[in-house]
Parts: sequence; C-alpha cells; structure tokens
Amino acid sequence: MNNTTIGILGGGQLARMMALAGYPLGLEFVFYDPTADACAGQVGELMVADYHNELALEEFCKKVDVVTLDFENVPVDALRYVEKRKPVFPSPDVLEIAQDRLTEKSFCLEHGIPTTAFEVVNSRSELMFAAKKFDYDAILKTRRMGYDGKGQFRINGQDSINQIPDDIFEVPLILEQRIDFVREVSVIVARNARGEVTTWPLCENKHKNGILTTSIVPAKSSDLDGQTEQHAIDLAHALSYVGVLVVEFFQTDTAVMVNEMAPRVHNSGHWSIEGSHTSQFENHLRAGLGLPMGSTAMKNGMAAMLNWIGAFPDNVLSINEEHLYWHLYGKEPRAGRKIGHSTLLASDPQKLHDRIVNLVKKLGVQL
Repeated sequence: MNNTTIGILGGGQLARMMALAGYPLGLEFVFYDPTADACAGQVGELMVADYHNELALEEFCKKVDVVTLDFENVPVDALRYVEKRKPVFPSPDVLEIAQDRLTEKSFCLEHGIPTTAFEVVNSRSELMFAAKKFDYDAILKTRRMGYDGKGQFRINGQDSINQIPDDIFEVPLILEQRIDFVREVSVIVARNARGEVTTWPLCENKHKNGILTTSIVPAKSSDLDGQTEQHAIDLAHALSYVGVLVVEFFQTDTAVMVNEMAPRVHNSGHWSIEGSHTSQFENHLRAGLGLPMGSTAMKNGMAAMLNWIGAFPDNVLSINEEHLYWHLYGKEPRAGRKIGHSTLLASDPQKLHDRIVNLVKKLGVQL
C-alpha cells in the first residue's frame, strides 16, 4: 500500500489538495497537465504534455498504479486510452455523460431525478422559438466546456437574443428555463466500487458572476433536504460511480431539481479539510483504492468556505485567528481565477455569521 502511486490528469488546485490529503496515507502522486506552471507541480512530479500525446500518456501510465482526474474536461478518448493500461476512477463513461449538459440532464431524467426544464438549440431561430416557450426567462448555455459561468447567456427578452454573437451558434447549445429558486445547495457523495456510499452535510452555496463565492455547512434545514440527498445518492448508483461526486441542486419552496453534477472533488467541499473528520479529498482516494471510507461528520458544528477569486487582499496572512484556515494555491492572480480559499469554523449559525462578517471587515473586501 505504501508504494501506491496515484496519477492525476489535470494539475490544478484540486489535484494539489488531493495529493496533500494522500501523502499522510503513504501515497505518491504524479500529475499530468498541458500547462507547465500547473500549481500541483509545486507538491509533486508534473508531466507536461497534451492530453492527446499518446507517447506521453504511455510514459505516465508506467509511473502510476491508478488514475483519477481533477477536472471534468479531460478528453474522454485520452481517459479511455489510459483505462486500457491502468485502473481509472471515475470511469470514462461517467465523464462522457458529465461533459454534455444535454446528456447529463437526459441521464438524470431517465433515472427519475428531476432537472430544470430545457430545450435543445442549434440556431438563432430555434432559440427564438424555445425562449418563447419559457416566456423569455431562460439561460442559454453551451452544451460542452462551460463552467464558472462561461459560455452562458441570460435570456430576458427578444432583444437579448439578438445581442448573442453569431459564433455561439457554431457549437451545440441548450436553453434552460430559469428557476426562481430559494437557494442553491450541493450534495457531496463518496461511493466505492462495492456500492458503499457516504455523504457530507448539505452545503448551501452563493455565487457571483457564475463563480462560487461562499459555502455554508450544514445548510439551514429544509423539508426537501432528505429528497435532495437521496437524488444525489441515486445518481451515484445509476452511474456506478467510484470516487467523489458532487451534485448541485436548485431548491424552491416545493421542489428540488438538479442543476449540474461534477464528477470530481469540488469547490463547495473544500471546507471538509478542516471541518469534517475526513475530507472530500481523502475519501475520494479511499473510494478509488477500495479502502474503508472515513467519517464525514463535522468537527465543530458549522463551517464556511470563502472563495478568493482574482487576487488575495494584501493583508490576508496577517489575520490569524482560532478556527480560521488559509489555503493559497500558488497560482498567479488573474481576473476570474480561483487562487485560494479560507475556511471558518464555529459552533452555531450566529457565531459563524459573525465570524464571516468580522473577517470580511478586517480584509476590507466584499463577497
């Protein structure tokens, strides 16, 4: 066991945090990324090559015992090439489903898991027709490669349709009805090959410009929470999933529906590093290696994860408080880029709220 080497396709902060969780277990890591400055390379061996470079993938496979990934846009054919040589989790079939919003939503509906209403769109005229069906209250999205709000256009009238660039219609699109939701939540599920499942407490998430800014755990209790968690577990079983799967939901007053899923560890689970007995990163590795999964119970009542996007405040490391934890990813600041996060722990909702307000005030920032 001590000699097991995990290969990770993708060398971003998720790969970095997986490695930091795996080193205490005696695991070793090799990262594979097309970018020479991928931040995971600061904590382990980084192979720099294109995902379609079969010679490099062959060499990568020789170095590792099992392979996982740190983002869902790894080319499926590259993962299938690796799977012929080494065990892979999650499977290429799961990745193929998750990479296309239409395939993902169709899969959910086939298994009785509700999603937002949607229409397939291939042209501006089709968009006009579909938008009218949704009373011009919808969001146009590229079916592939969109994340953190990229490739998305708000539809709130005929004029907004006319303003969409022509080149957007060169790729497959999907129009999703906009939901007047009460809140956005995510369920973090870990499942191993034997079908054993564990979940963390429900996360309530806030976004700005399509990027997650804050997660509060556990979310305020709702009558829909049990149904929400069960949908995520059902989806993991339907996919025969191995590893950590995160499913994001919209909750209204009376219903819950899937927004999207992430076949990997996820931003909304970063709080688990300090906030739960076993982090999402460790249990992802445990699930993939067939090891017993650790407790997902919280350590200190409540947790908040604050995402730092673009740049850190100048005084970020000068603030040192009990139950406050900083994570800088070693990435160059850039607009819209996730460069780190912080986690706050507290015993109850009011104390957690007060700690967040106090921290934001000290940093002189807005969330």
